[in-house]
This record gives sequence, C-alpha cells and structure tokens, in this order.
Amino acid sequence: MKRILIVTGQSGSGKSSALQVLEDLGYYCIDNLPLALLPEIVEKLDKENNLEQLALGVDVRSTRADLQEFDHVFQVLQRHGSVDVIYLTTRDQELIARFSASRRPHPLSVRYQSLNECIQEEKTLLLPIQFRATVHIDTTDKSVHDLKDTLLSKLGQSDKLILILQSFGYKHGIPLDADFVFDVRHLPNPHWDLELRKFSGLDEPIQKFLQSSDQANEMYQDIYSFLNKWLPAFAEGHRHYITVSIGCTGGQHRSVYIVDRLQKALQAEWSVQVLHREMKHWS
Repeated sequence: MKRILIVTGQSGSGKSSALQVLEDLGYYCIDNLPLALLPEIVEKLDKENNLEQLALGVDVRSTRADLQEFDHVFQVLQRHGSVDVIYLTTRDQELIARFSASRRPHPLSVRYQSLNECIQEEKTLLLPIQFRATVHIDTTDKSVHDLKDTLLSKLGQSDKLILILQSFGYKHGIPLDADFVFDVRHLPNPHWDLELRKFSGLDEPIQKFLQSSDQANEMYQDIYSFLNKWLPAFAEGHRHYITVSIGCTGGQHRSVYIVDRLQKALQAEWSVQVLHREMKHWS
C-alpha cells in the first residue's frame, strides 16, 4: 500500500465531507473505525486487495485508552506505507451553530450536559492524534468546494481524472462498481500449462506466453485504443474517476496481464490505480 490517510478532527468540522472528497479522488474509504482495529484491517486490506490509497475516518467515539495509544497505532500503520493524518478543526462558535442547525447530538453528549463541554473535552481527547497531524485544515469558513480545493492542494493532487484498472475472475462474480467490463476469457489460457499455472500475469513467464499470442496483442490494442480515445472526453465531462474491469476465468493470468500492460501504457498521461481483485486466490 502506497498511501494511508487518517482523517479525524472535531465533530461537525467536516470529516464526512473530507472522506467523500477522498473517495472521489480514488481512495478506498472506511469511516468510524475504532483505533484498536486499524492495524488488523489495514494488514488484511494490504494483503488481499492490493490497494494503493486508503483513507480511514477516526473520531472521538474510540475509547480514551485507544486514543492515548495512537502513537503505537501510527507506527504499526507505517509498515504498510506512508501515513498522513488530516486533522480538521473549526472555531467553537461555528461548531455550536452547526450542531444547532442540524439538531444532531454531539458524540459526547451522553457524558456532558452542555455542547461547549463536549467540544472542549473532544479537543483534549483528540490531542494525541492532533500532535501527529501532517495536514491541518480549519473549515470554519469553508464550503465543501473550498474543502476539496484545500485537500487537493495540501495532498499534492490535481483534480484530474483517475483511471482505476481492475482485474477479476468471472467465477467470483462481475464487479458491481465497473464503468466498463472487458471479457478476455477467449485468449489462450496459461492455466492449462502446469509449468505456468503457479505464476500470475505480473510474472515474466505469463507475459512472454501472452505476448506471443496475436489474439492477446489485438485485444490489448483494441482496449488501449478505446481508452486512449475516450478518456479525454470523460475528463472534460468532470468525471472524477473511471473504473475499467478486465475479466478472465480465475482473475490470475490473462486479465492481470492486460491490466498490467494498460497501466504501463497509460500511466504517463493519466493518474492510474490498479486493483487485482482475486490476488487472495492466486496459487
């Protein structure tokens, strides 16, 4: 995993909005996780899903003990990639106005009578995370659009289209989140060669096998030509991301090879993310 973002801050300061922005930017987002579970979940996602960008929403509903142990959690997460903490804050009076307008209770309202007490106690509880924050954003006077622009700037990301390339196996089901699905089950199948079966489409033996196939080369070229022609139009239409899924029978050889080849051809011009959905099933 290349990048992990922990999104936290005062309740009412825009954490949910920030996660929605990050999801549009291609991050895999999970909200309201207890801190103690983060290392186990991140390790599982890293092993089984080959994610490159992960955003985790954390708030004061974690136990006091867990919040105080944040440094340990942070160090464990660093084993899986670069970790940044985004801390959102808002002036007290604005927070009070927001809670009054929404009529939603503060997460600490079961323990404190006044909203101001809740706000002050939350600041104290979140201090261990705030000290680790690499990105601080004051959302007092920011709209959702302002927050998006600030996140793009602070994270060093442009607002360009993100192309998500996903390999999958039909025997495990067609992805429900795909914008385009290409079926490559008609290509020569390395699975039937016992010497090749143990490899994946990322390995040289499979790549050489499929590069020698006219069908595989033609299929790749047709998909590449389609994407190369139409991605600019999708970008002009203000799409945040396009998910292209390539499927073979098991999701280990042919689809993985095509995805890898497309990534290498398109990454110079586009922001490309790759997900090999069936990696956990590879022999």
